[in-house]
Amino acid sequence: MTKTNPGNFFEDFKIGQEIRHATPRTVTAGDVALYCALYGGRFAVASSAEFARKIGFADAPVDDLLAFHLVFGKTVPDISLNAVANLGYAEGRFGVPVYAGDTLRAVSEVIGLKENSNRQTGVVYVRSTGFNQRDEMVVEYLRWVMVRKRDPSAPAPEEVVPPMADKVPAEALILPAGLDLSGYDRVLAGSPHLWDDYKAGEAIDHMDGMTIEDAEHMCATRLYQNTAKVHFNQHTEGQGRFGRRLIYGGHIISLARSLSFNGLANAFKVVAINGGRHVAPTFAGDTIYAWTAVEEKMEIPGRRDLGALRLRTIAAKDHACADLPWKDADRKDYHPAVVLDFNYTVIVPRQSL
Repeated sequence: MTKTNPGNFFEDFKIGQEIRHATPRTVTAGDVALYCALYGGRFAVASSAEFARKIGFADAPVDDLLAFHLVFGKTVPDISLNAVANLGYAEGRFGVPVYAGDTLRAVSEVIGLKENSNRQTGVVYVRSTGFNQRDEMVVEYLRWVMVRKRDPSAPAPEEVVPPMADKVPAEALILPAGLDLSGYDRVLAGSPHLWDDYKAGEAIDHMDGMTIEDAEHMCATRLYQNTAKVHFNQHTEGQGRFGRRLIYGGHIISLARSLSFNGLANAFKVVAINGGRHVAPTFAGDTIYAWTAVEEKMEIPGRRDLGALRLRTIAAKDHACADLPWKDADRKDYHPAVVLDFNYTVIVPRQSL
């Protein structure tokens, strides 16, 4: 009897199944430094302990997306080791801040199953939650992933597609305890533009591009302990559909978020992932550009020092954004260069400062 783990195939999942994922991960200052080296993020709160403490954090928090990737990585051996593709996200919320020294673990619940018409694969819907060592929620999200079947002739389960909210409402957003923006320094943060300066429907071209290198992607995926075969094994992927390894979709999300600093420098914290999909695959050598539409300005109940912006960030490969039609296009009819459509909510200081 084998002692190795082949990963779960589509027919192994059951509605209501709870999966406690292995290998809790203690976050270190080294992880934070490596994440900065990979993406070059410049948001002041995650970069400076002094800046963070002046607005109520205990220290410089771990970048929200690093916390997301670390929790996501915990789920891969059980959820998506045999994945064809990760398809989308919804209903994501960030909880208490994560700091170096915190230990993260993850739990997932299977909430939907749908076999594809080819009977070779099926879509698995899971809700995953990351906790720290005090059992406090640090991030939760719903995702759906296409997973191979072990046996194409295996009977299909009853189809269950869970309902999904279009966005996380303002009253459900979680702010860090003690957050006080009276000490927020716009000069040190890198931009004079506050919540009041943005308008719904406004589009921001972040202008800069960043080329994906194989070594960086491999390092990033290992950092998150993401063991998905499509990212690591050129021997097998060389015989697959694309003939090469796929870049982890979360790598593109972090690249786009880092590029968004140019135009959104005061969007210092991600509080929700409303939705998103990886539109097309990316590979080493692709250069990623990003631009963002302000979908909605949201008041936060009881707060006059900050507001929320619901953003739609589009990332494209090998195509600058200025002349790329996207804003009014049907979301199912993307330009061939588009690789990511990501809808998320950020916190931004208000003019009352």
